[in-house]
Amino acid sequence: MNFWNDPLKIAADWLVSILTGWGMPAVAAGVLVAFLGTLLFISLLMVLDIFLVWLERKVVARFQDRLGPNRVGPFGLIQPFADIIKLMIKEDTTPAGADRVVYNIAPMLSMMSVLILWAIVPLAPVIFGVDLNVGLLYIVAAGAISTLSIIMAGWSSNNKFATIGAFRQVAVMVSFEIPMVAMLLIPTIFARTMGMNGIVQAQNIWYVILSPLGALIFLIAAIAELGRAPFDMAEGESELVSGYNIEYSGMKFGMFYAGELLHALTFGGFLAILFFGGYRFFGLEKVSPFLAVIILLGKALIGYWVIMWVKYTMMRIRIDHMLAFNWKFLTPLSFVLLMVTALMNALLRETSGWLYPISMFLSNVLVAWIALEIARSHSRRERAKVTGVKAVEVAPH
Repeated sequence: MNFWNDPLKIAADWLVSILTGWGMPAVAAGVLVAFLGTLLFISLLMVLDIFLVWLERKVVARFQDRLGPNRVGPFGLIQPFADIIKLMIKEDTTPAGADRVVYNIAPMLSMMSVLILWAIVPLAPVIFGVDLNVGLLYIVAAGAISTLSIIMAGWSSNNKFATIGAFRQVAVMVSFEIPMVAMLLIPTIFARTMGMNGIVQAQNIWYVILSPLGALIFLIAAIAELGRAPFDMAEGESELVSGYNIEYSGMKFGMFYAGELLHALTFGGFLAILFFGGYRFFGLEKVSPFLAVIILLGKALIGYWVIMWVKYTMMRIRIDHMLAFNWKFLTPLSFVLLMVTALMNALLRETSGWLYPISMFLSNVLVAWIALEIARSHSRRERAKVTGVKAVEVAPH
């Protein structure tokens, strides 16, 4: 077998043969090689995370008409390493009265919850950790660890502001997880599988064409899950200073920050896999597995850029407005869209040609139009209650 067709298997078999040749049992050699592969992959993710720090600072600088890091190294590329050194040599403080065990475990759980998500990400047809047939359920289960780490950090800090920030963030994460999980079922309906690799292989037509509204709802829910603007009420500086992580210093704070950045890229990757074809792009993924990896990372970075664009453009939403938007609009809309998608799929699954994708797309447009009309009517009534004047439509000139 050619190395370039299946590099991971060839490299793993070669290492196992060397270790067994040295007298190591085959089972132990396999376990060691799997451990080394996992360690290498985590190391690459951490290096990528360092690059994301530089990238985000550069992007926000451009949005704000600044230059960003440009002193330490060419184009400021070494600035993140200087920041890491600064965080490592900072004093590690623990608040008086804090639960030390829970307080110290929370940052590690926050980082781990992101890293384990990459175990099921299909980087290429033959490059992935585990091809679970219930991969989407794994995403939901692994994401719960992040929620747990936030409530642990806020509660164990022995700080009422940190606790309030944690409660706010967990309320948002639990609430927006419902429409996000509903949207995870739409690719499952199209592909008839919950496996990530199976979903990618089934996308002869990108699912964003079949369900653009589903992709939009998933993106909104993902941004809320990340706790990034405009859904970053946990970090309302005017009343909470920094939210659940206010008491953390040094690398413990750095782990929360690094986890947030990598989590944003991870959701960009999930958006690419579920709705934009994953590593597939006009057959180029068949040329080389490494080219497929570049395609997926490129799509993930585009999704990450969109998340940054939203964060640095929109203002923070009030917590009651945020939850009302989810429970009164986004969650009902996601369930209606899911039912319409399932019904249309059952009726048109066996049709040929462009009838199926066009019908799915138009059904999304119809659902979106009805939802916007309902929201517009509700806003008129609310405005009339506040002003005491009946709202009158003004015809456009």
